[in-house]
Amino acid sequence: MNTLEFIEAALKEDVGAGDFSTLSCIPPTARGKAILKIKEDGILAGVAMAQAIFHYLEPEAVFTLYKKDGDVVNVGELAFEVTASVHTILKAERLALNCMQRMSGVATLTRQYVDAIKEYRSEILDTRKTTPLFRMLEKEAVRIGGGCNHRMGLYDMVMLKDNHIDFCGGIEKAIETTNQYLAANNLDLKIEVETRNLDDVRRVLAVGKVHRIMLDNYSPEMITEAVALINGQYETEASGGITLENIRAYAATGVDYISVGAITHHAVSMDLSLKAQLS
Repeated sequence: MNTLEFIEAALKEDVGAGDFSTLSCIPPTARGKAILKIKEDGILAGVAMAQAIFHYLEPEAVFTLYKKDGDVVNVGELAFEVTASVHTILKAERLALNCMQRMSGVATLTRQYVDAIKEYRSEILDTRKTTPLFRMLEKEAVRIGGGCNHRMGLYDMVMLKDNHIDFCGGIEKAIETTNQYLAANNLDLKIEVETRNLDDVRRVLAVGKVHRIMLDNYSPEMITEAVALINGQYETEASGGITLENIRAYAATGVDYISVGAITHHAVSMDLSLKAQLS
């Protein structure tokens, strides 16, 4: 789903047959201004999306930007001012706020994880633990917060997880048959394989033919051993049970990536408001 498709679907869900609250009491020719107020400290995200929503409804809407995506913001500051038809402002208000509040919450939490390991080489990855049909924007918010995106979905990278391996009949068979399938279908996709212990790592190393090895639910001590075994032959990713309280211990292992589902599924929306600016 691209940005235009998302906006169309979201407005259809919200507006339906018409914004009758506005249609019933505001003249269609009325013009107005509104300001986006910051009501909570954090990392701002979704400004570009808000602009896209307003411009979808009214291409001539005028924005004055005071903040941009990725800015550190504080309570009481203003993010932007918009001048447009009052009908446009009231129709776009909730969708713009929903997107910005959710995205800013994700960006803020992501930045906390990124800052926690800033002296280490490891990078923070998101996961597919996202809100259905909102993944594109949540992953954009992760980037705005300083993290990196893992695969977007099931189609742009192969990840052989525990269930794939068990259903297929083992790590070796899963890797071999996956490579055969990709070659037969002329698919240029990277392969990541999940391991559950150091013996799994050794088995992957014996087969090869992958790009990244996931170290799932390992202790930091086990990851240190695994990274030494892999010795730079493949990318490494730590996953499972990682929190703000223990992430530094994982980053200190030298692992390339640390995936954290919490940056999307535990993020709390930032408090923002769009208020009419009265003269």
